[in-house]
Amino acid sequence: MNKRNGLITLALAATIAHFPAHADTPTPPCSGSSALLGLLDRPTVGDSSCVVPQGMTVLEAGATAGNLYGAPGGQIDTLPNMELRWGLSGDSELVWLPPNFQYQSVNAGPGGPPQTLRGFGPTTVGIKHELGYNEHWQWTAEALATLPSGDTTFGSHGLGGALNAIVSYGSGPLGVSLMVGLTSQTEPTAVGGQRFQSFNPDLVLTWQSSARLQFYGEIYGQSDSGYHQGWGTDADGGLQYLVTPDFEVDLEEGVRLQGNLGGFSNYTGVGLGLLF
Repeated sequence: MNKRNGLITLALAATIAHFPAHADTPTPPCSGSSALLGLLDRPTVGDSSCVVPQGMTVLEAGATAGNLYGAPGGQIDTLPNMELRWGLSGDSELVWLPPNFQYQSVNAGPGGPPQTLRGFGPTTVGIKHELGYNEHWQWTAEALATLPSGDTTFGSHGLGGALNAIVSYGSGPLGVSLMVGLTSQTEPTAVGGQRFQSFNPDLVLTWQSSARLQFYGEIYGQSDSGYHQGWGTDADGGLQYLVTPDFEVDLEEGVRLQGNLGGFSNYTGVGLGLLF
């Protein structure tokens, strides 16, 4: 699935200074038999504050099917929404998001054939670093680069960049995560390839009802959802289920709230996560 990214703020840095990292060697937030539920970035748009353990790999993938916003009868599908993450030394991880295939279909009107678009999006690479944690809180920074790649319809015309600040809090079965930041990216070549910048807030709430099952709700936005397009806001929710401690499946439903962020009015998605 696609990601919304931003700048590590001075407020976050000041907050971190008041909480010693690894004070009294507390239990890491992303540990235990249910750790994969907190470790995965999907199915939310916001990324996890957890990093992959050194020497291990996380694979995430899924598919979405939805309705285009502003196009009655229009359809939008994406897959494989893949992300690969490798655990590095120093509480860090390497991130790779290969291109997604996207299909769009719009009804041409009574008696006319549907108009379709299909193609591949861009490639994104990056690094995530855990800044510190205590019994309930965790702070993480993430930098991503979107390469000039993909096709002219759905790809990135130029190089894009992003920085994310992620703060999470957990107490018992309840958790909350906030990701904020800024991005600089370009439109696809077919629509002009213009560059635009955006501020991207993202709030996720989770409730782990059992050792294997977790529910979540999310609301996120971009101050510019495209070149001169203004604010866009979406929401989604769903569940994650641990088949084994290293294998997760999930189901999600997303809906447009404001603007045209993501191009959809609503969608349904399914996916999985593997730790190995």
